[in-house]
Order: sequence, then structure tokens, then C-alpha cells
Amino acid sequence: MNNVAIQKSSEGVKEWRRYPSYKDSGIEWLGAIPEHWEVRKLKFLSKIKTGEKDLVNREEDGKYPLFVRSDTVERINTYSYDEEAILTAGDGVGVGRVFHHYKGKFECHQRVYKISNFKKVNPKYLFFYIKENFSKDVLKISAKSTVDSLRLPMFLNFPLALPPLSEQQAIADFLDKETTRIDTLIAKKERFIELLQEKRIALISHVVTKGLNPDAPMKDSGIEWLGMIPEHWEATKLRFIGSCQNGVSKGGEYFGTGFPFVSYSDVYANNVLPDNPSNLANSSIDDRNNYSVINGDIFFTRTSETIEEIGLASTCTNTIANAIFSGFVIRFRPRKNILSSSFSKYYFRSDVHRVFFIKEMNIVTRASLAQELLKRLIILIPPLPEQQQIADYLDKETTRIDTLINKTKQSIEKLKEYRT
Repeated sequence: MNNVAIQKSSEGVKEWRRYPSYKDSGIEWLGAIPEHWEVRKLKFLSKIKTGEKDLVNREEDGKYPLFVRSDTVERINTYSYDEEAILTAGDGVGVGRVFHHYKGKFECHQRVYKISNFKKVNPKYLFFYIKENFSKDVLKISAKSTVDSLRLPMFLNFPLALPPLSEQQAIADFLDKETTRIDTLIAKKERFIELLQEKRIALISHVVTKGLNPDAPMKDSGIEWLGMIPEHWEATKLRFIGSCQNGVSKGGEYFGTGFPFVSYSDVYANNVLPDNPSNLANSSIDDRNNYSVINGDIFFTRTSETIEEIGLASTCTNTIANAIFSGFVIRFRPRKNILSSSFSKYYFRSDVHRVFFIKEMNIVTRASLAQELLKRLIILIPPLPEQQQIADYLDKETTRIDTLINKTKQSIEKLKEYRT
């Protein structure tokens, strides 16, 4: 903002054009500024103060906004201010970094700094300026260390590169328009990602319960949450096609060194179990025999604070030599030639079973999945060749969707960089 002038065309920004001449601002992080700009301290351009000390007993009816550090809360009926102001958190995680530009009636906490009564400075220009540059001065230069609390002198002596008022207005107008345009684009792309993720979930759920052939004869599964299924598929309880086992539970000294250990987080975060688990354990030969991790095993999260995190599954597609698994998960090991691991990684991680788990789960202080409940889970079993066809199709389609999601995320990051 301090190195170039803005040249606009009917299509928006045509180019960033340098000013004819520059001078040294005398501020290390600010560098050179246009010759006709000034450097002024904030204390000469506005009034700076903190908010009110006692807000605890104010009447709450949601009429006017209350600024509390980096948050805005619709809360109080009475108010202290009715003006245009710039506000920022004085301490906490967002110290000096989260600014609000507000105009109207409001209240703010004593740990919020309020900048108002602007003199020879456009408030919106000032807002953009300090939002971008305040941390460079206070958090990186003046403080020389991590700052967890701002002090008034940091604000008072903050230097501004100040163009004439007309130019301030032009810059503020331009940034208003451009940041709004960029934010709109970002919001649209974020919504596009949400739709792609929803499509991915719906695609997997549909294919693992209905198959790939839309003309296949169907039958009633007899299960409300499964509905109609292909006529030639089998529907059976988990207990009839394999065995369940809880993992190993040991004290802290058991972990940290030794052999591979599949943790709760390995299962929770992945539909396919990582080939290299995130932890190690001092397991014995008996442990490694009893709690082994082989291709085709499906692991379910067993305990959590909420039902939503129970019964999430991760499939082992490659045997992990000498590995054991956590007591916070349940291993289901299907009989041979029943389930393909390439099919299981989609089927058991889909949303198909969530209705069952949520309906049947009992909660005391924590949600917990018992083996007996897991064994009652009805699952669908297509013929093995069809399982592989489904897996191949979903590999292709989910890769396509994931690639599009990642490209969109990269586009969002570039927009955010450009905005900054």
C-alpha cells in the first residue's frame, strides 16, 4: 500500500504503477514511501483508550454489540459509545492482530483498545493500514519478543505512512471493493468444496449399498436405514462373518519405544490404516500374536466424548509386521474370502452405519462401543469380484473429487495471499 499507486480501468485493476519519487520513511519495516506522503504517529491522528472495566452485571438483551477481545457478542442494552471506531484485542490469543472497524452504538471490554476521534486520517484507510502493519511494528520490532499484552505507548507511538486525505479515500475505496470481491470468491470456492465433500460422501454411501448397476434387481433389506439393496447381495450381522477383539491396555511406561503401535488417532483420522503407525510400544511376543494387525482387519474407534466419534473405521490394507493396537479401538477380523480390504475401506468408513450407532449407543459420561453392539451391526456383502469393481470405481471417482478439492484449496490460498 505504501509503494505503488493504483491505476484502474473498466475491468478493475489494470496495473500497479510506481510513484515518481520516494523517500526513506525512517522506519525499518516500512522502508521507502512516496515523496509526498508523511510519517505521523497514531497519537496525533486519533484518540486511543480501553473499554469499560465492569460489564458483568449489564442487562443482556442482544441489542448492541459488545466487543470482547477478538470476539463480537450481541449482548447489552446499555452502551458507552456511539461513533466510528477501530477496535483490537489488548491481550489473549488475538493480541494486536484482530481488528474491527465499527460505526454505531457499541460497548467494549477493558481489554479491548478503541481508536476513534480521527483527525486528518480516513478511518477506513487507517483500518486497512493497521490491520496489515501493526503487528510488524509492535509484535516484531518494538517488542523484540512474544507479546501477550499490549500497552498504550505501543499504540500511541505507532507510525503511519500518511497520504493526502483524497488519496487515503481512493485507497480505502479500492481496498473495500477488491477485498469484498476476493472474499466473495473465497466464500464461493469454500462452498464449492463443501458441495464436493457432500458429493463424495453421498457417492460412497450410494455405491456401497446399491452397487454400480442401476438396472440390477433389488430386494428389501428389512433394515430401515439400508432400504432396498441388490437382490444378489447378502445382508448379515457382523458376528457371523468374523471375530472382534479389544486392543491392549497398559501403563505409560509400555509406550514410546519398541514395536509399531496403532493408536486411536491412527484409526480416527484415516479410512486406510497408515503403514507406519504414529506410536511405538514395548510389546511382547504374546502381545504381537494376540493383537496383530494384518491385511483385511477393520478397526473401530471404541470410546470418546461424543457418539459422533464412535464406530469410525479404518481398514488395514497392508499387514504391519510386529504391530499391536490400542485398547481404545476394536479390531474386527473377517473370515477369509468374505470381504476385500479395498471394498472395506469405503464401506466401513461410509455414513451407512451412523444411524445404527447413534440409535443404539448408551452414554454415561463417555460414549463407548461394546463388542456385543458392534457384532449386531448389519452389513452388506456383495460377491468378491463386485466388491473389487466397486472399490476400483470409488478409487477413480474419489481421486477425481479429491484432486478438485485440493486444487480449489490451493486457489483459495492464493486468493488469501493476494488479499494480504
